[in-house]
Amino acid sequence: MPNFSINVPQLSSLYSIKTPKVKMNLCADQVFDRMLLCGDMATKMSFGTCSTGDLRKSNKRRSLRMSKCRAARADGGRVTVGDDVFSVTTSSKYEVDYLGQSTKGDLNLKLDPLQSFGNGQATLEGPIEEVARTEAQAAENLIRELGIQGPFSAQHSPRGIFCSRTLNLRSISAIGYDMDYTLMHYNVMAWEGRAYDYCMENLKNMGFPVDGLSFDPELVIRGLMIDKEKGNLVKADRFGYVKRAMHGTKMLSNKAVSEIYGRELVDLRNQSRWEFLNTFFSVSEALAYAQMVDRLDDGSISADLGTLDYKGLYKAVAKALFRAHVEGQLKSEIMSKPELFVEPDPELPLALLDQKEAGKKLLLITNSDYHYTDKMMKHSFNKFLPNDMDWRDLFDMVIVSARKPEFFQMSHPLYEVVTGEGLMRPCFKAETGGLYSGGSAQMVESSLNVHGDEILYVGDHIYTDVSVSKVHLRWRTALICRELEEEYMALIGSRGHREELIELINQKEVVGDLFNQLRLALQRRSKGRPAQTLAATNLGDQELTETMQKLLIVMQRLDDKIGLMLESDGELFNKRWGFLSRAGLWDKSHLMRQIEKYADIYTSRVSNFLNYTPFMYFRSQEQSLAHDSPLPDAAIEN
Repeated sequence: MPNFSINVPQLSSLYSIKTPKVKMNLCADQVFDRMLLCGDMATKMSFGTCSTGDLRKSNKRRSLRMSKCRAARADGGRVTVGDDVFSVTTSSKYEVDYLGQSTKGDLNLKLDPLQSFGNGQATLEGPIEEVARTEAQAAENLIRELGIQGPFSAQHSPRGIFCSRTLNLRSISAIGYDMDYTLMHYNVMAWEGRAYDYCMENLKNMGFPVDGLSFDPELVIRGLMIDKEKGNLVKADRFGYVKRAMHGTKMLSNKAVSEIYGRELVDLRNQSRWEFLNTFFSVSEALAYAQMVDRLDDGSISADLGTLDYKGLYKAVAKALFRAHVEGQLKSEIMSKPELFVEPDPELPLALLDQKEAGKKLLLITNSDYHYTDKMMKHSFNKFLPNDMDWRDLFDMVIVSARKPEFFQMSHPLYEVVTGEGLMRPCFKAETGGLYSGGSAQMVESSLNVHGDEILYVGDHIYTDVSVSKVHLRWRTALICRELEEEYMALIGSRGHREELIELINQKEVVGDLFNQLRLALQRRSKGRPAQTLAATNLGDQELTETMQKLLIVMQRLDDKIGLMLESDGELFNKRWGFLSRAGLWDKSHLMRQIEKYADIYTSRVSNFLNYTPFMYFRSQEQSLAHDSPLPDAAIEN
């Protein structure tokens, strides 16, 4: 990050500071920490320039205290601005802005009227459109000069945070995090590969033939559904229509897909039939199931296991994988060598530290047990935190063995973890700074005095983390989908392919329009009625027929070309299933529909928050509709 200098008197005309001239060399993120973090904390905190030590220091182990930026006199060159200039909105949930978002956490200016801006030469007088244009351009220039990635440029990158529903991060009082594949990203080949190995070992012990099978993560992607009745893996669009399918490990043709699923929709409410692959944890299970379907079809599975159908086979695979997790062998192996399974992210702890220092209450709510959580969090966080901080110092409350999704729906007994060995005692009330096992989301709300849309929960599981917390508690939600980075780049790499494909489709549409008009003319002539079609008015029957033949040949050739290109569309992401978020050329996948419905924002990793600020106002983009016209007004006929 580049350094730059600020002469304090240049700012003093705005903030009414009388102070000796002090020159500060600050890097860009430090300036924004001081100008935003100090100024937009909780009530009665002041706006000022604080040292890095002030903002990054932990006063007590396991008790990280907010850095206070106090109003100070002009002594020794320390420059601050008192509470007579700024105030922080502490509005109720009923006070909202023009987009319906809570104004809690907004920074307000007390001085009225404001006499000058910056060095006093620029004013805020004149039409707001002109003032805004000038200041926006100046802000863009400063951001560019400082080398800062602004929210706009960050959003248009693989590591952007994408918004489905407008979210004012300033109004969020507490942020809860899942751990696995959220605060911690595993190497999929390593983690899921070992899960697959243990699953296969358990299947072998149960009598299933597993020799010759190996882990192939390219066979399965997140967002697919297992059809337990037919032994298929399917990919559906947002409406539930199946677009691609695989029986066992063999992809089905479009004709076969139409024959099997042409008259039915995927309904995830029918859990006895459909299993939605929500997370990376589903990869090993789906892969093992697909491979076992092949063995069932070719008669390799012994009759000694009894009569098995595809649904019974799924139960056997799920049981084998469940044992791999419950018996603890997998997690014990990971805990012994976490560096082999966890991909480090040095920026992640710093993103949480910014949120903590901005006054957000941070929560860790995970289904993992205490020993595993403590070991993995220490490995992933402690070495990247400043001043010998421990990962626990980041969180106002830690809940292990949470038993999500029930955690969001009902209450379980609460236990306090009281020793480093994980010993617990019954507890009836959670307190800030505590480490607990079990409990409920309602208990968290009561203990921290935050409720509903004051809380943002961040997780990787659409149902367990995002859907249930939103539906039952009205928490705001963020989904972590690591594949977004690869998908983003694959979409960019496929632009040429897609542009050519769209051009061919448009050409077919034009040719097809003419063909249909001529066909209608021929139909009317055959019934003794006038053609009433301009395209056929001056054509004889022979010429009309020959023209239609030529157009039909062109369309058939276009169909062949388009069909092949559609099959290969998305292969830069996955050769079998295409893009994660798309189903066909035009439509969204069922996974993307779930994300849009339940996740207010979504991104590839938690550390992406570092490219924004804890005060970011995420705004959803305009949603296009079928009747939106791409033509200028002048081109639209009345």
